[in-house]
Amino acid sequence: MKVWHFSELAYYPAWEELGSQLRNVVPSRLCDPKVAADLYHRGLDEWALCDELGLNIMVNEHHATATCIDSVSTIPMAILARETKKARLLCLGMPIGNRFDAVRVAEEYSMLDVISRGRVEMGFVKGAPFEVTPANSNPADLMTRFWEAHDLILKAMTTHDGPFNWEGRYFQYRQVNVWPRPYQQPHPPVWLTVNSPESAQVAGERGYVIGSLNTGYVRTPAIYAAYRKGAASQGREATRDRFAYMAIVGVGSTREQGYRRADQILDYSRTALRVGAQFAFPPGYQSAAATAQAMKSPGYGKGVPMRSIALRNGRQVDPIGASVEEFIDAGICFAGTPDMVVEQMKAFYGHVGGFGHLLMMGQGGHITHDDTVDNLTLFSKEVLPRVAELG
Repeated sequence: MKVWHFSELAYYPAWEELGSQLRNVVPSRLCDPKVAADLYHRGLDEWALCDELGLNIMVNEHHATATCIDSVSTIPMAILARETKKARLLCLGMPIGNRFDAVRVAEEYSMLDVISRGRVEMGFVKGAPFEVTPANSNPADLMTRFWEAHDLILKAMTTHDGPFNWEGRYFQYRQVNVWPRPYQQPHPPVWLTVNSPESAQVAGERGYVIGSLNTGYVRTPAIYAAYRKGAASQGREATRDRFAYMAIVGVGSTREQGYRRADQILDYSRTALRVGAQFAFPPGYQSAAATAQAMKSPGYGKGVPMRSIALRNGRQVDPIGASVEEFIDAGICFAGTPDMVVEQMKAFYGHVGGFGHLLMMGQGGHITHDDTVDNLTLFSKEVLPRVAELG
């Protein structure tokens, strides 16, 4: 199993002032550039440490939010491409449906792949619904624009015999000619995030690696089964290296220490959906049935999360008030001593039928730098060798 350390670099100093709204309407006066600089340098130090610990690195991006100041994912990737020597560098991901210069994406990924000497893995994501408004994009055609951008990016990265023109529905270019071409041929590995069986089946048909994020015991099996169905329809075998799962991980010398670290990192899950309903459900972003179901949530329109987490027995729990034990029971968190974390990972792995990548959120919320370093180091020394054979 490959393990990837992930952090959203949250600007947590502003959380208390903002209350229920952490996205879209956040005034930038609440961001002190000096504090932000410290957070960036701290995050980069923690990612760079992974190169020594035998962990890979994952970055992502979000926009107009205090939950993530990593607003341009290719910038930290560029720094890490030079600072690290061994770690694979995964961007999961680039919201290409909301990016209006697809060729620039091809250029950025290609340049990163060359600088890192072929260690880049590129993720394409639909993007969160609340980022449709800042991007001024149309949610109703987001996925058709996404797939045209995908096709154009891969063609730009794999065309080496001179420029070509592109006349599509959403993108028009003359003389597309990406320099440099990627280090990996034909292009870096492609990842997609999936949140439903429907999107997983499409990914399976294409043979890409999928990342399911905090989908837990209840939802993950159906997502993986749909991927296998999609792969089989194209004559492919869905090997375990096609599956990645993201979870919060808190490891400590004692159960209490591991739980405390996990509890702080879990503020990611508790704050991720603190956004107004007018941004959370842009018309056309998801099916009418899914939107109607979300509107039945008790939190709809009240500035609180409109998605609960499901425990293993199916009981629904509000993530804001959920305990570490409940997040573990849901399969969203692995926490405690190294022995406890290993057993929790193995139980989840067996339940979902296996996966080849763990996307480990080992930093988040109010956890300190020293605790983060110890968390990553303990995982590397005490957990990673015992789960390496999985996948």
